[in-house]
Amino acid sequence: MFRGHSNRSLDPKGRLMLPPEFREEIFRLVPDGRIMLTNNFDGAVSGYPMPEWEQVEASFRAGNTLIPGFRDIERFFIAGATEVTLDKQGRILIPPYLRTYAALDKELVLAGVGTKFEIWDQGRFEERLRQTAANFNSHMDAMAASGISLRF
Repeated sequence: MFRGHSNRSLDPKGRLMLPPEFREEIFRLVPDGRIMLTNNFDGAVSGYPMPEWEQVEASFRAGNTLIPGFRDIERFFIAGATEVTLDKQGRILIPPYLRTYAALDKELVLAGVGTKFEIWDQGRFEERLRQTAANFNSHMDAMAASGISLRF
């Protein structure tokens, strides 16, 4: 599991140093360090260790491609994906199109969200947290109405 978040900097070549706990988790799951990066709906980049990404792809294979919205979502995630490998220094290279999509410039936040991690522009991440805090009760009400039960 990926947990917590840390502030990071993107180097001039577009490489991001992952924190030690994230590197350890990736190498535990994927000894060769392969990760799939893709865009996500929140304007960030999501990183999946390959076993998790394979489950994402399997879920799309089980979908109905006759539904236009399904094809759009599949295209968004699958066409936006690229495989990267951790280098010896624990860095990943974020491709230019993903850096542009997520407005990744210099100051970033790496956020662990369970079986994947997210790479955010620091300003966008902080704004998203502010919005979440401001709408916390309505989010909780919507989840309760849909049958989701969380423990804190």
